[in-house]
Amino acid sequence: MAKRILVIGGTRNMGYYLSQRLAQSDCDLTLLNRGITKEDLPRSIHRLSVDRTNHRQMRRALLAKSFDVVVDFVVYQREEAQTVIDLFRDSLDHYIALSSGQVYLVREDLTRPFRESDYEGALMPAPERVSYHYEEWRYGVTKRDVEDEIRAEGERSGFPYTILRLPMVNSARDPYNRLYNYYLRLRDGGPILVPDTPNYALNHLYALDAVDIILQLINSGAGKRKAYNIAQDEHVSHDQFLEILADIMGAQANRVSADRGRLVSNGFLPDCAPFSERWMSALDNSLSKTELGITYTPLEDYLRELVAYFDSHVMTPPLAYRRRRAERQFAESLT
Repeated sequence: MAKRILVIGGTRNMGYYLSQRLAQSDCDLTLLNRGITKEDLPRSIHRLSVDRTNHRQMRRALLAKSFDVVVDFVVYQREEAQTVIDLFRDSLDHYIALSSGQVYLVREDLTRPFRESDYEGALMPAPERVSYHYEEWRYGVTKRDVEDEIRAEGERSGFPYTILRLPMVNSARDPYNRLYNYYLRLRDGGPILVPDTPNYALNHLYALDAVDIILQLINSGAGKRKAYNIAQDEHVSHDQFLEILADIMGAQANRVSADRGRLVSNGFLPDCAPFSERWMSALDNSLSKTELGITYTPLEDYLRELVAYFDSHVMTPPLAYRRRRAERQFAESLT
């Protein structure tokens, strides 16, 4: 019998690619989202236009429906997790929830890369509310609230969850165009403004690897009542990343180092170097490989695929690139 699968989200980034793959299989696929993002997914997919933050809407849309698997890309608040649990506590074979490496970044006194065993422990105090750091801290804390609710239900009732903790995901459909920002700056040959601190190693994930992993979990039913770090094998410095990307593109990485505070005050960060942020996590993926048998696409291989995509598609430059001239002028003032 074909599996009945509900994907919550499913039209922006990883969910779009997963929905494409599932639509080509023999499963019975339903997408639940607000119906705002334009997409070209097959019209044969069942669709529910629902604001998942609205408990009543969710109950009205799903109370009479049953699924074997739910893949949840957009669970951000404890109440959203509670709604899913209330609806599917006794009927679901597998609930796969997408979480974030930021659940570790709000912990105190951790050393990168983070392991699953690092989850428990004291949290850092909240930064000043009117700050970029507060919003990032808050995201990590609310993701922990979601995880804690799901895990507690697993202990209470045996709720069959798997939590996947992801770092930065590289994709041609990244709604924030982070990799594309680097691509454009390398293509125009101008300076790449790089903050002097911090200098954490980059450890990301290819979107199509995430899709393969979710499909593997759907088909195998493995990993229940556990959380796994899902990340590429490589940990490289920001400078190394720029050199790798520039080499693939046949370009030069003309890096210009500047004081982070000045880059922020001039409005250049995070856009000029989005992967240099303190809020980019680095994850140890060993458990996913030993317990789930997962393999990851090498960094250089997937960067080549993404560069080829950017080269062959006409894409609208992100708003952040409109300040490129000011970046160049600032770099000249430093040199």
